[in-house]
Amino acid sequence: MAEYVFMNGEYVEADKAVIPVRTHAFLYGTSVFEGIRAYYNKDENQLYAFRVKEHYERLLRSAKVMWMKSPYTLEEYAQITRDLLRKNAYQTDVYIRPTLYKSSQKVGPTLTDNEDSFLIFTTPFGDYFDGALKLCVSSWRRTSDNAIPPRAKVSGAYANSALIKTDAHEAGFDDAVVLSESGQVTEGSAMNIFLVMNGTLVTSSTTDDILVGVTRNTVIELARELGIPVKERPIDRTELYAADEVFCCGTGAQIVPVESIDHREVSNEKVGAITKQIQSLYFDVVRGKVEKYKEWCMPVYD
Repeated sequence: MAEYVFMNGEYVEADKAVIPVRTHAFLYGTSVFEGIRAYYNKDENQLYAFRVKEHYERLLRSAKVMWMKSPYTLEEYAQITRDLLRKNAYQTDVYIRPTLYKSSQKVGPTLTDNEDSFLIFTTPFGDYFDGALKLCVSSWRRTSDNAIPPRAKVSGAYANSALIKTDAHEAGFDDAVVLSESGQVTEGSAMNIFLVMNGTLVTSSTTDDILVGVTRNTVIELARELGIPVKERPIDRTELYAADEVFCCGTGAQIVPVESIDHREVSNEKVGAITKQIQSLYFDVVRGKVEKYKEWCMPVYD
């Protein structure tokens, strides 16, 4: 069965969805994107796309930073996404990648007088990580708000993530924690980070050069639902080593515990008690099993 992509206002077969080699976004990284997951609930024979509205709201914020005009409304983005998933008829978990990109075919990095285009592709997608993570603190620094702002999900900025993750892999780690230019903890290569300290969930604030993650915001809401206090504040490097539990989160990563950082064991258990609580509730929520949070789950099939 053919797989489809939404591109230039049409649903086209994936192998026919191509861009010219002179496309501005290809030459200069001038695109913004989202990563969205859809989860298959076998008992209901239903595919739930998770927090679609929030992802597209962030896409539009990123677009503002990059001098882009959105071709669709939030409601239209959601409908296009639903229709594409239906057309591909998945009965498995899925990753969705909407991209708004500068599509003019010209040389020069200017963002103005530069056409905007939109596409979405989807693909079956399971767990991004297999088990608890071994992290290091990267020697690379996160790009800052006054360089390539991390709060905008700009494809060109992911050269930073690629360097961070590749060096971590080559050194024998699963991923890395990244510091800001001022030496504060920001996030992982492409995921937010949480520490558990004396029963409180601690994470970097939204002004600490991080991507303001949709999954991050979900974790904060679920933690409060579970009665777990949350603090958003600057985090020092050594707090990573002193934390009772550490986990990372993101659309791709989902909720993944951290086993060690810079060869220092985080705790005696690979998955701490609070991490387990949040993980368990999260995976019920994304599959539409928790009525209170059902509004976060967009059903795909009638």
